[in-house]
Amino acid sequence: MLIRSIIAAACCGAVLAATPASAEIAYVSNERSASVSVIDLESGTLVDTFAVGERPRGILLSKDGKYIYVCASLEHAVEVRDAKTGALVAVLPSGNDPEQFFLSNDGKLLFVANEDNAATTAIDLEAGKVAWQIPVGDEPEGIAQSPDGKWLLVTSEEDNLVSWIDLATREVVHETETDVRPRHVEFTPDGKQVWVAAEVGQKVHVVDVASKSIVDTLEFAPPGALPYKILPCGIRFTSDGKTAVIALGRADSIAVVDVASHEIRGYVKTGGRPWHLAITADDSKAIVANGGSDDIAIVDLAKLEVVSRVAAGKGPWGVVLAK
Repeated sequence: MLIRSIIAAACCGAVLAATPASAEIAYVSNERSASVSVIDLESGTLVDTFAVGERPRGILLSKDGKYIYVCASLEHAVEVRDAKTGALVAVLPSGNDPEQFFLSNDGKLLFVANEDNAATTAIDLEAGKVAWQIPVGDEPEGIAQSPDGKWLLVTSEEDNLVSWIDLATREVVHETETDVRPRHVEFTPDGKQVWVAAEVGQKVHVVDVASKSIVDTLEFAPPGALPYKILPCGIRFTSDGKTAVIALGRADSIAVVDVASHEIRGYVKTGGRPWHLAITADDSKAIVANGGSDDIAIVDLAKLEVVSRVAAGKGPWGVVLAK
């Protein structure tokens, strides 16, 4: 598969290079087709697809924009690929079943949630090897570093909690209990709050970072959605910290929330099972991966409407944006 990936990437390089330099590009991991879709957001078109390892989920961009990191969950590895061509650059050891990961604030480490072995792994990107590993709760998936660099938070789906790892001591110093099966964790840009999506609990918790306690819990009711299908997962904030966008899974919608008041501004029906998303650099649009309808939705956040949908691979899961 890796050889096929390199050949496919070499063939697509000219296509990617033809994209205008100012255009924003979406890279979408397709977990059921073992591929990454490359979408030009300016034209709303699929410009390329390249093969990656089996069951790709988490996807990130390096700080310098040169590389894409992909969690190849079934291959227990993280792939490093050239962002312009998709060519395979390296395969990093990551621990068992990497689901989500987070690039450290300084860009030197990848923090990986290992669902199969109740641990989080730090990969030294320069050395290309595991730097350390810390036990956490069962079935870890969501992971994020605080903006000040002090905390690494990891959700445990099985134990219904968030582990607070002090990065100075590399120890779990606190656990915050959540509703059922927390899937994603996201810090507000100012670092004062962290929002936790409890998927099966059908809620998003707002946690105060100073006290590590839940200060509010959000519930959702998108029009026409059956209550049992409301399964919050991916969360992203606009860069100014004023708006949160939350994917609601099998409710086939996203919620747009005012961060200061925690009030829901509205819902947008995006397509089948939105799972994760990204927000454009100008904060005007959300790019939503629809895992059930095999496409992405481009959502105007001011108008609260889908402006276009673009076909991707099978089971889009994650999305990351690049210039």
